[in-house]
Amino acid sequence: MRRCLVLAVLVTMSAPALALDMPARKPGLWELKMDFEGHKLPATVMKQCTDATSDKVMNSNFGGAAQDCSKQEVTKSATGMIVDSVCKFGDSTTTSHAVITGSFDSEYTVNVSSTREDGRAIPGMPATGATKMNIQAKWLGPCAAGQRPGDVIMANGMTMNVLDMPKMPGAPKRF
Repeated sequence: MRRCLVLAVLVTMSAPALALDMPARKPGLWELKMDFEGHKLPATVMKQCTDATSDKVMNSNFGGAAQDCSKQEVTKSATGMIVDSVCKFGDSTTTSHAVITGSFDSEYTVNVSSTREDGRAIPGMPATGATKMNIQAKWLGPCAAGQRPGDVIMANGMTMNVLDMPKMPGAPKRF
């Protein structure tokens, strides 16, 4: 569970403004491959079972709405969207530039370049410095039997549900 929370924090700090006016993803099972360039973190593959409600919660909790952002700009480009932001998360400030291409109905790519200043070190990453994260997302089809919207299935098979996380003892209402 600790690794999952660390991963959630890493994604949050690397892509703090992705929640801004993003189109909803097609409901169903999505595979996300995340790779942090130049850091001692292995590439991570996870699956997410989504519907409109859980996708909105994932975007608002893990995509930036929980931070104090002094800048959040979304620009449509010929091939997708560009998101530029400056957000404070705890003691650190993260400046990010994200390029999003593809379709939220089938597959998309997010390339994020960010610079983090101040704050505590995160396992595998320094307290300050530049980070490049690449996310490749692909729609796999309907969610599998027994999965429910909001389920995030880690590579090790562990499942957590983003709709249940605020109900966990000691968990913040928003991440």
